[in-house]
Amino acid sequence: MTVVQVYDLNGNPTDEVELPKVFETVIRPDVIKRAVLTQQSHGYQPQGRDPMAGKRTTAESMGTGFHLARMARVKGSRYPKAQQVAFVSMAVGGHRTHPPKAEKRIHKNINNKERRLAIRSAIAATADKKLVASRGHVVEGVPSLPLVVSDDVQEMRTTKEAKEFLAKLGLLPDVLRVKKSLKIRAGKGAMRGRRKRHGVGPLFVINEDKGIEKAVNNFLGVDLIKVRDLNAELLAPGTSPGRLTVWAVSAFKKLEEIFV
Repeated sequence: MTVVQVYDLNGNPTDEVELPKVFETVIRPDVIKRAVLTQQSHGYQPQGRDPMAGKRTTAESMGTGFHLARMARVKGSRYPKAQQVAFVSMAVGGHRTHPPKAEKRIHKNINNKERRLAIRSAIAATADKKLVASRGHVVEGVPSLPLVVSDDVQEMRTTKEAKEFLAKLGLLPDVLRVKKSLKIRAGKGAMRGRRKRHGVGPLFVINEDKGIEKAVNNFLGVDLIKVRDLNAELLAPGTSPGRLTVWAVSAFKKLEEIFV
């Protein structure tokens, strides 16, 4: 039986808890990647074009014998539109050759067993210190992985309390790393909705929110999730397993019954 230390808000070990069997799952990066990409696809917004775009015109081909290309031309005799090529895809204002269609299937699917395997595998990856460090997380000051803390962490209400907790558990350097990684794009090369980019910080997994959401909300890159809502994308951002994760002890114990 493997046991894990439980730390209080001051970073002192106060208790021990048995390691859930879910941490014995084989780490499968391929399955994790598939689950993450599937979940990301559910956030895509369908897009398409008006089926009649570029086709609302009187243009019609005159056929052969007029010493003109056999393209659809606007009817009439008045300048400037008369005899102008229209409708066809190579004409100005014509319809697109193969426009995107709103009915296209853009959402991916995954089997429930495969999705749950991905989550279990991603949970197991959070206990591998080398894998967590390879993602870029700063783990030198973290006492142990998986990092389990007392349920008092769920009752933190202020950012000051959260900052002191992060410092005493060795997590603050990783939060500062995320802050330094912030890049703001502006100007000609910036894409809409993508001005800010930054790294990913620690993930807090709790059983019940008693104020902690307000406490950690101001830290860039830090996420908070209830244990029953765990998913592969939060545990393995960008399809890379091994996120630095902080477990509330009550949530840690529930892993055994949720992810059997």
